[in-house]
Amino acid sequence: MIAILLLILWGAGCGLNEEPDLSCQLAVPQGFTVPELPEDNQLTESRIALGKRLFHDPALSRDYTLSCAGCHQQEKAFTDGVPVSIGIKNRVGNRNSPTLVNLAWQPYFFAEGGNPSLAMQAMGPIGEPHEMGFNAREAVDRLALIESYQEEAQKAYGREFDLFVLTRALAAFERTFISGNSPFDQYQYQGKENVLSESAKRGLDLFTSDRAACANCHPAPLFTDFSFQNIGLTNEYADPGRFRITMDTVDHGKFKVPSIRNVALTAPYMHDGSIESLSVVIEHFDQGGAGHVNQSPNVRPLGLTTQEKADLLAFLESLTDQEFVENPNFK
Repeated sequence: MIAILLLILWGAGCGLNEEPDLSCQLAVPQGFTVPELPEDNQLTESRIALGKRLFHDPALSRDYTLSCAGCHQQEKAFTDGVPVSIGIKNRVGNRNSPTLVNLAWQPYFFAEGGNPSLAMQAMGPIGEPHEMGFNAREAVDRLALIESYQEEAQKAYGREFDLFVLTRALAAFERTFISGNSPFDQYQYQGKENVLSESAKRGLDLFTSDRAACANCHPAPLFTDFSFQNIGLTNEYADPGRFRITMDTVDHGKFKVPSIRNVALTAPYMHDGSIESLSVVIEHFDQGGAGHVNQSPNVRPLGLTTQEKADLLAFLESLTDQEFVENPNFK
């Protein structure tokens, strides 16, 4: 059972008779630290509800055809199942849609780490021509004409619907995307010995070993250290990754280490969606990458046996949190 460190699970309720200034606390799974929430956007039921409505509203796209949920589908752990996302008018995007999981703990956003704020990152996909193809301020002007949005903005933030409300409400809802009840969590933190197969247990041991070194960049419980790494995906990166921010050649081909929670649901993989399955991901790391000049020293030939590859796969599959992907509060 998930340990409640702050109050109660959102959805069991922050209080049906909530006042606009009543703080709604997050439930923190066992093994996790307590996240810091911004002072200007403490969680309340009304803020979360407004963010949920916005997340599912295609009016945030220029032609009313694409919502945030279009590229972040809950059953796929908030990814979309295609190599790179498809925007309005079938425009082909630039990157694989990232999973939205445990965002309350994320220090920065986008694959190159170009945005330090969960609230402000929302403006990226709205304004990206290959995604929603709109403009955040135009979206605000559009939604501000809707009386119910104005009423919800006043209830949630005590102000008219504006850019602050749009971005903060989306962030409030997205901070509730907490995944921490997979079979791995039940085994590791809740003492349930029988929820993992023997193969998955061997895979866990291999994953955390110095030999495989997977946990060097994907440590539990978040399964990311938020560093930027070049994993030798190729010798020629069309997308330079972190280099776009730093303009330092040592960062060419480096991308933020993604969380691998629910990774069995988020194929295809890598920033460009170029690897179709987890089995092929394991093969990539077993072979030691393409040898790019900036490649991480953690990526080197492993010499895994067929059984060890199967064990790693079983462990990765144990990170699937069905409670998370079926949570009705997100729909």
